[in-house]
Amino acid sequence: MKRFALAAVVVALCSTAFAAVKTKKVEYKFDGVTFVGHLYWDDASKDKRPGVLVVHEWWGLDDYAKMRAEMLAKMGYVAFACDMYGDGKVAAHPEDAGKMATMVRQNLDVWRGRAKESLKQLTDFELTDAKRCAAIGYCFGGSTCIQLAASGADLKAIATFHAALPKLKPEEAKAIKAKVLVCHGADDKFIPAQAIADFKKALADGHVSLDFQEYPGAVHSFTVKGADDRKLDGMKYNKDADEKSWAAMTKLFEETLKK
Repeated sequence: MKRFALAAVVVALCSTAFAAVKTKKVEYKFDGVTFVGHLYWDDASKDKRPGVLVVHEWWGLDDYAKMRAEMLAKMGYVAFACDMYGDGKVAAHPEDAGKMATMVRQNLDVWRGRAKESLKQLTDFELTDAKRCAAIGYCFGGSTCIQLAASGADLKAIATFHAALPKLKPEEAKAIKAKVLVCHGADDKFIPAQAIADFKKALADGHVSLDFQEYPGAVHSFTVKGADDRKLDGMKYNKDADEKSWAAMTKLFEETLKK
């Protein structure tokens, strides 16, 4: 009996040792454009689990968005770091990033269509529980999550970090099924006060659950450690705001995605 118990312990320890976050490159198409995203999941279990779509900043699908997806996988979610620009394109200069983001935003059908197709890549994955999905996004990615929710996507929750807040029509706000968490730097000069007021009113009128959190002293890109390296005015990492916003997201997902 003792030998059997010892063997069981050894097997359990070995299984744990070899369990790790796996990643898979996924190529997909929308409207004639090819996109390259990355799935992340922990292979310690073969059970279905909640999924989280991760949408990048205006720089494109870089290592930062992938890092956040890996963090989510370690927390027990399937995470899909999607590509909103096509061919996995990334920008190093803000002018190039602005052009790529504007190209997507100027056509709402394209913007939402790319987001919907990205969500489909997540929900189609064999380990994703398609009925328990959420989306998070940074800057441009946060705006994308709002547009995705406003299209009526089947999401339990969305969380945005230093995101621009799009102006929503009454019917668009009412189409949002998700609980919404907005993590905002109180000193972010890129997000107009009027845009914040309009967004809050639209969601209130649409009876959407909104948790709007502001972090004193935080500016744009407060979750991104590499923001300081770009030396751009108004963009800076803030450790306190980063940790508090991630904790708020974690709490939201525990409330909405866990069985």
